[in-house]
Amino acid sequence: MSVLEVALDPSTVIVAVDPGKAFNRVWISEGSGLLAGPMSLSVSREGIAQLELALNKHGRDAPVIAIEATGSLHRPWVAELERRHPGCVRLFAPSETKSARTQLGSGRFKTDDRDCAALTYMARQGGGRRYGQESPVEALRAAVRHRRGLVADRKVAQQRLHDQLNALCPGLSAPAGHGRSLALETPTGLAVLACAAVFAGRPPQLRSLMRRAPGRLTTSTAQYWLQRWRGCLPPPADADQRAHRLGRDLARYRRPGQTSMPSTSKSWPYWPRPTARS
Repeated sequence: MSVLEVALDPSTVIVAVDPGKAFNRVWISEGSGLLAGPMSLSVSREGIAQLELALNKHGRDAPVIAIEATGSLHRPWVAELERRHPGCVRLFAPSETKSARTQLGSGRFKTDDRDCAALTYMARQGGGRRYGQESPVEALRAAVRHRRGLVADRKVAQQRLHDQLNALCPGLSAPAGHGRSLALETPTGLAVLACAAVFAGRPPQLRSLMRRAPGRLTTSTAQYWLQRWRGCLPPPADADQRAHRLGRDLARYRRPGQTSMPSTSKSWPYWPRPTARS
């Protein structure tokens, strides 16, 4: 990700692209000025074709393409332009664009054309980072962003399950710092949630709790949670509806890791609710 820092020849054609959601603002220029009027091109295949047509009119085979790296808006065009013009794409951070606008006297007034002028100014000085050098790092960043999104979604799902369990069994799912907390991602937590859904918040028997554990659950641990469960207030009047929603959300929560679950626990959301404690 080295910065080029070599001023370009005045005859070099520079394509400045300010990305947008539906349209990208494009300037095509060389040292003497604009070769074509500013264009707003679609982010689709049609926009790329119009840009290629404009470049072919000027007979330039190796332009320098300066694009502002704005979130994920720039990625489709960057990948396609790098494929069509290998090694010609330069990336600039939004902070670099703002700094260049400030040097050009328009730091406080952001428009698409001012951003294109700033990109042209920086590219003419030899700034920017080659996309080929950043693509491996960008692939790792995409994987990290995806992983963080999965973790965030799972935390939200866990909080929702905690809330539903507390509504069915008040005080059973205590948060950290208020007694022994129930970790929902453990076999103990999953077994408690399963029993709460099947028995509509009523405390089960020991064997029912241990049977629904997808992993190791000791007898002493099960007895602790059963004793605590029996000390909770009774379920609310709409416990059946709440239990149905809890079972549905729990099945969705467990689905990503269902490949390693024992066969005895895979079909629990579809078991008929017993009329008495089993």
